[in-house]
Formats: sequence, structure tokens, C-alpha cells
Amino acid sequence: MKCWVEKSTIIGMVISATFFCHAQSPVAIQLLPQSSSATIASDFVGLSFEMHYVLPGTKGSHFFSTKNKALIATFKTLGIKSLRVGGNTADRPTLPTPSAADVDSLFAFARAADVKVIYTLRLNTGSLDAATQMANYIMRHYASRLECFAIGNEPNVFSKEYAPYLAEWKRFAAQITAATNSPNAKFCGPSTSPGHETWARDFANEFGNHGPLALIAQHDYPGGDARRATNSFAARDKILSPAIDEHYTAFAANFVPANLSNGLPYRLEEANSFYDGGALDVSDTFASALWALDYQWWWAAHGASGINFHTGDKVAARDESKPCRYAVFWTSAGGYNAHPIAYALKMFSLGARGALSPTKVDKADNLNLAVYVVASGKNVFYVTLINREHGPDGRTAEIVLNPGFAKSRAEVMFLTTPQGNVSAKTGITLGGAEILDDATWNGKWQPLNNSRTVDQITLRLPPASAALVKIVGH
Repeated sequence: MKCWVEKSTIIGMVISATFFCHAQSPVAIQLLPQSSSATIASDFVGLSFEMHYVLPGTKGSHFFSTKNKALIATFKTLGIKSLRVGGNTADRPTLPTPSAADVDSLFAFARAADVKVIYTLRLNTGSLDAATQMANYIMRHYASRLECFAIGNEPNVFSKEYAPYLAEWKRFAAQITAATNSPNAKFCGPSTSPGHETWARDFANEFGNHGPLALIAQHDYPGGDARRATNSFAARDKILSPAIDEHYTAFAANFVPANLSNGLPYRLEEANSFYDGGALDVSDTFASALWALDYQWWWAAHGASGINFHTGDKVAARDESKPCRYAVFWTSAGGYNAHPIAYALKMFSLGARGALSPTKVDKADNLNLAVYVVASGKNVFYVTLINREHGPDGRTAEIVLNPGFAKSRAEVMFLTTPQGNVSAKTGITLGGAEILDDATWNGKWQPLNNSRTVDQITLRLPPASAALVKIVGH
């Protein structure tokens, strides 16, 4: 039997792998209890909204407000810990910039939802004095809730060349730092669109870890242009194919090594499946849930400090405002209706409590299967299994877990869609329960029948599904 493994490593240790073979056999996964690597950031799970959501609505009320109890509850249920506000509307000259009252409401919400904020200051046709005044206000009142200031959104769109952008960025950063009278003024950047990630590399090399940067911020939409995703079947296949991992690898190679060598954290402060508002019948389906779950794990395994999934009822696509097909949730009469991708964020937040741990895989079926393991406390492991097989030829994965303990107790939570249908938009469950519009979720852990065996834990993972296994060793 010919088999091969695509591995992800940190400091020489395998921490995730996608497996392929030409004959069917069980997948044997050996945990290594005495080894672990990078700890996943506690604020890894994030959302990104257009800046216009910070502005008051037509009736004068704010979206980000302590009065929006349903939104606060949704953030907490999904495990959201980072809120980025920016997008195209941050640099749109036809829109006003937020006032102090708008910012007060935003940061009051952030405190209530227990998130930190990435705040985008206007750069394109923006006023340096106005940006400085706002930054100074935020630093004086809300420094503890601020992750960083981004100066401009996707500056490659309006600056075109890196050198003049860098000069302007430095001018903004210098005046803001002086005005705040604080060496702790925190910035991030360059916040460029996909295809310009070398700006992030140059940014890291320019400032290193001794400058004004809190982190490197980059945008990514690995599916590409939603307007070209006219065949929904092919587009769903694309984001679930092992080939998409090749995109991640090539994309990361353009800037991640510079970040790591300079000791700078990096974050995908705006990301989702397809840009231009997402692809209809793709970005809003269960395929996006499996994609987003694996996407978070892949980047966590490669040193990212977090991902902010762009979302909202509508999103700015160039100069248009379009329905947001890749939304994590939409506003509903009962609160916020969780879309498929919301389940991926929830499942990741449940399984990402600790440090990534290496695994040893002895054998694998001809399966499009991803495996990620986290060590959480003494003798506690979370194993995320994602079966990206789907369609009529999709196959069940027969999993054999060897935890490496004399005795162990295990329980599992499944992420499923009706009939394994990756085109489904409703009926999705995690732990047997849906996330309701009022942010209620009653998912349950299910004990594995053989969870007290001496050296093995087995389970069957159907196609187009994922499982989170919690193992406690004795």
C-alpha cells in the first residue's frame, strides 16, 4: 500500500497532518503525552466588522453597545475574544469617522463581551490630526481593551507602492506616539490584501520586535474572488480539497518566516473563504464550517496568534454593500442566527485550550482527514478530527487513538450536517445541538463506549463531519 503524509511542524515536531493512501485501513494516531509546543493564544478566535458598524444606525442606536445583550451573548457562546473594526469602510471618504461617543459605545461593548479591539484609523484621504486625536482618546480611556491600532485598511489598494505607504505610516505612527505621550502606543500592520503579503514581510524586517508594532496583521481569502465561484459544487470542493493546504503553505512562506525570525506575532486580522462578500451556496454552507475549522487549526499550527473572520449582515465589497455570504451570523428577530461557520469557531474554541502537541500516525486510509492535538493541563488532551471527504464517494474514517496512558477516559462531541450534505445551510449541530438565535447552545459530550480500555480509543467519523475528543489520562 502506497501512503504519504503532508505534515505541519513546529520546532521539528509534527503537530498536524493530512493523510492519503491507495487502500483502505484504519487511521492509527499515537499521542505523545510528554511533548508539547506552542500554546494557542487565548484570544485566537476573533471577528472582523466593517467600521460602519461602529457608527450609529438610522435611529441613533449603536450595534456595538451594552444594550445589545443578544450580541454580547453570541460573542460569549462562540468564544470570541478579539474584535477588529476596519474593512473598506474604514478608509471610505464618503463616510464619517467614528466620534468619541461611538468609540465609548464600542469599548463598553468590548468590556461587556470580554474582547480586545483592533481599531483601524483612517489613512486614505484621512486627517493625521483627526487620527491622532482619536488614538489619543482611546489610549487615555481604553488602553487596557486595545489590542492595537491599524493605520489604514488594505493600503495596497490606494498606495500601490510600498515605499510611500511606509513613509506615510511612519508619519502617522510618530505623531500618534508623541501625542499619546506613551511608549506603549500599540500598532499593527500593514493589513494588506491577499497578493501583497510581501509587504507584511518587509514590515517585519523594517521594525523587528523593538519598534512600535504589537503584531503583524495580514488579510487572506484563500478561495479567491467570489464572483468567479459560479459553480458551487466545484467551489465547495475547492475549499475542502487538500490542495487548499498548498495555498496556505505558499501564502505563509511570503511573510511568516520574517515574522518569526524577528520575534513578531502575526494575526490574520481579516479573513474568510472568498472575498467580495463570499460565494453564494458555498461560503454559507456546511462546507465553510469544515473549511473554517481546519483553517483555524492550520494557522494555529503555523504560529498565528489568531484569526478575525470578516462578517456582518452586509459587507463592503469595493464600493458596494453586499449581503455577507460568509457571515458568521446574521441579525434575526430573536437575536443572531448562527451560520455554518459559527459552529467552526465554537468547536475550535472548545478544543484549543492549551498547547499544540505532536502526534505519531502509523497508518492512514485513503482519506482527506486532518488531525490536530492540544495538551491541556496534566494528562488532558483535546483531539480534533476533520473528515473532509464528502459527496457520493465520501468515506467513513475508522480512527484508533492510542493516548499513551495505562488508563484513560474519553468523551466526544461531533460536528454534523444532515445526511452529510456539505451544501446544507441549516440543521447543523455540534454536540447534538444547534446554536439558537438567542445564543443558547446545549451541546453535550458523549462518552465513548470503549473509553476505559487500557491502550486504545476507537471511533467512526462519517464523511463531511468533525469530532472533538477529550481524553483524560490516569
